[in-house]
Amino acid sequence: MESRFQRIFLVLLVAMTAYPAWAAQPDELELEPLVVREPERREVDVDELDSEDFEIGAFGGVMNIEDFGSDTVTGIRAAYHVTEDFFVEGIYGQTTMGQTSFELLSGGAPLLTDEERELTYYNVSVGWNIFPGEAFVGGRWAFKGSLYVVAGAGSTEFGGDDIFTINAGVGYRFIATDWLAFHVDVRDHFFESDLLGTMENKHNIEFSGGLTIFF
Repeated sequence: MESRFQRIFLVLLVAMTAYPAWAAQPDELELEPLVVREPERREVDVDELDSEDFEIGAFGGVMNIEDFGSDTVTGIRAAYHVTEDFFVEGIYGQTTMGQTSFELLSGGAPLLTDEERELTYYNVSVGWNIFPGEAFVGGRWAFKGSLYVVAGAGSTEFGGDDIFTINAGVGYRFIATDWLAFHVDVRDHFFESDLLGTMENKHNIEFSGGLTIFF
């Protein structure tokens, strides 16, 4: 009998310990309101590019004229962006031819007059933005830019003659603001000439940089 009372007492004690009578009912619990913290937002200034498709500017650099050395080249360029990938560009440039190695070594009469040494050219080319993207300056600024290739045809006034010329090259356009861009270009101007007595292929390599504006 005594062991039976002990078992009943232990059962009651366990029940009271597991869920005491004074425990609060679920509907009596007061829940604190959930606080949601808003994430901190960083201010980002996005430069909206002009919607105009025309681009015009000037350039300068160095042109190596085959057989006549290297000299400063300057010019102007204008472009129309047909789509985001393709554009049409027109260029006019000028430079001055130096003396050939024959003239320097022989000490004789010059092959060309001063007027004939003024080389001018113009061409119309088609460009393709092959790698459009962004250029990062430090950790805070990102600018639009594009690596492009161009190819076209035109004319070169060389040694007093107007000669059909093919040009091709590669360049990079760095868009600094919504209206201003920087260019770096390498181009080859190819034509045939018999100025030195025999018909030869001439490759005039041009390295230049310039500024253009959109309007």
